[in-house]
Amino acid sequence: MTSVDTKSWEGVKLELLRRIQSRIWAPGTIIPPETQLAEEFKCSRTTVNRAMRELSTAGLIERKRKAGTQVLATPVRKATFSIPITRLEIQGRGHSYRFVQLEFSVQEAAGLVASRLGVPPKSGVLHARTLHFADNVPFLYEDRWINPRAVPKNIQARLGDMSLNEWLVRNVPYSEGDIAFSAANSTALEAEHLGVSPGTAVLVVDRTTRNAAGVITVVRLVYAPGYRLHTDI
Repeated sequence: MTSVDTKSWEGVKLELLRRIQSRIWAPGTIIPPETQLAEEFKCSRTTVNRAMRELSTAGLIERKRKAGTQVLATPVRKATFSIPITRLEIQGRGHSYRFVQLEFSVQEAAGLVASRLGVPPKSGVLHARTLHFADNVPFLYEDRWINPRAVPKNIQARLGDMSLNEWLVRNVPYSEGDIAFSAANSTALEAEHLGVSPGTAVLVVDRTTRNAAGVITVVRLVYAPGYRLHTDI
């Protein structure tokens, strides 16, 4: 192993990249699991996870649940979609920020929600609805389901003045997920909260995040008309 600092995720990433580029791990190789690498590098599993995520985003490795992580034969160039903290996104646009927690409750998981969260039907799961504002104008309506196994039992008390979006990004590391973008007509409830007419065209983002323990959260994000998505490639 080289002399890079493998106590940091940047150092772990460099070492993993060296092994890929020098063909120590040839295309198609299954990379050792995170726990094994963490033990080798004498760092936390979270540190290894972050490094692996960076390499996956760069299109150098492919991570599959239960199948492990594999070095890709042909690197895939990907757009970079990080999970934004809505407060920082709004403030970065030069607007003041506030949010209103519309709902935070325990509900029985119906069929589709249970399936997406990977829990038995009728399990008790957390349901939260949040409205985010930019300069007191509705910016984003968030409808979120949370796997209670992924967060502390007293999560609501831990939030303080922080939104669920921000708390989860800062406190619950994810290893993988999926995102779907769609143009849709707002439902009556979505339109009411965003201050538009029902059926108004809006951008919808459906996102699921996971870690080694399973699904963390599934969320439907409905942006007010005029929202522009920007990412890097």
